[in-house]
Amino acid sequence: MTNLSATIDHAEGHEIRSFWKPITASLVGNTLEWFDLSVYAYFALTISHVFFPAANPTLSLFLAFATFGISFLIRPLGAAVIGSYADTHGRKKALSLSIILMVAGTLMIAVMPNYAAIGVLAPIGILLARLIQGFSAGGEFGSSTAFMMEHSPKSTRTFVASLQFASQGFGVVLASIFGYVLTSNLTEQQMLDWGWRTPFIFGLLLGPVGYLIRRTVDESPDFKESEPGNKPLREVVVSQKTLLLIAMGTLVVSTASNFIIKYMPSYAATTLHIPQSSGFLATLTGGLLLTFVTPIVGYLAGKINRVKIMLSAALVYAVAIFPAFMWLNKTATTTSLLVVVGLMALIKAVYFAPLAGFMADVFPVRTRVTGMSLSYNLGVTIFGGFAPVIATGLISLTGSHLAPSYYLIFAAVLSIAALIAANRKLGLH
Repeated sequence: MTNLSATIDHAEGHEIRSFWKPITASLVGNTLEWFDLSVYAYFALTISHVFFPAANPTLSLFLAFATFGISFLIRPLGAAVIGSYADTHGRKKALSLSIILMVAGTLMIAVMPNYAAIGVLAPIGILLARLIQGFSAGGEFGSSTAFMMEHSPKSTRTFVASLQFASQGFGVVLASIFGYVLTSNLTEQQMLDWGWRTPFIFGLLLGPVGYLIRRTVDESPDFKESEPGNKPLREVVVSQKTLLLIAMGTLVVSTASNFIIKYMPSYAATTLHIPQSSGFLATLTGGLLLTFVTPIVGYLAGKINRVKIMLSAALVYAVAIFPAFMWLNKTATTTSLLVVVGLMALIKAVYFAPLAGFMADVFPVRTRVTGMSLSYNLGVTIFGGFAPVIATGLISLTGSHLAPSYYLIFAAVLSIAALIAANRKLGLH
């Protein structure tokens, strides 16, 4: 009897380990992706001086954010290539490829000489590095989310998928810690000389760990049991256009708010005239909320109607964001910045906790990674990556410091429409 109990305990322990290993393999790469993205966005002000010097500081910052945004244009291509590869050759191979490319882009940024040293080759090199990272990120979300979910029991899939977005929050936390510590302890010249490179060098340490884990994990059971997709990209684009648009629409408010949050350190320094370190403290607060609230809501969403949760969050966002920005601009302090960014992160966490699992359920297994990758990266490219540029441009055009809230209201309305369509046309809940 003792031997039988020991055997059962051993089997259960092995099942738990085999359950969490693919989840870890997915989350390490996703954390690295969002750490790199956040670091670039947070240090855009410093990077603009190092690589995009201009007589007008606003133009310099605009060029840095434009490079950030342009790199998102290649993400749909990465989604198409790596997503199709995942649906035809396996999620594991696609995940290994994406992390290699991610590390290559990070290495280029970490060691790139500045504009003073090599002239125009410096900003060109930064753009090339961001394009490589963008291509890699294009296939990361769909591959890693599908990989985690397909290794998990159906009853836990919404919760497991929410960890995908929780890892994004953790990437934000790591980037914000670097931003706060560096800007609080280094002089402006030290930041320009070497300080901004430190987080990118740290990112290089995560890459090999993620690659080794991904190389040793088993392939997704769902992929092994299903017939591999035959030209999944063609099927998604030709036969599943409605699914693509619905999945993309549900993402809009999530990605728009995500990148406006990343814009807040620059917004704090240039518009509110609050120290940039306070901006990093605010994004750190937001990242912590995203990291810890998301899995809690993800667990609840496995038992409650997902559409109702997401609709409620999107409606609150649409109603609350304008008065929040109005209050922030009237009382521009570190405390008010913390409150507003925390509010944005809390609403976002509630909205996007069920989102990854919801998007996965929109597509069948044979086109799941391609469909998720394309919808996610088209949405991120159009509504997320250019959000800082749009916010900066709207402030300049309208003369209103509240302009970022206009964009977020627009994004919330689009997502509400997509959720209603998903519920009525696909019966998803």
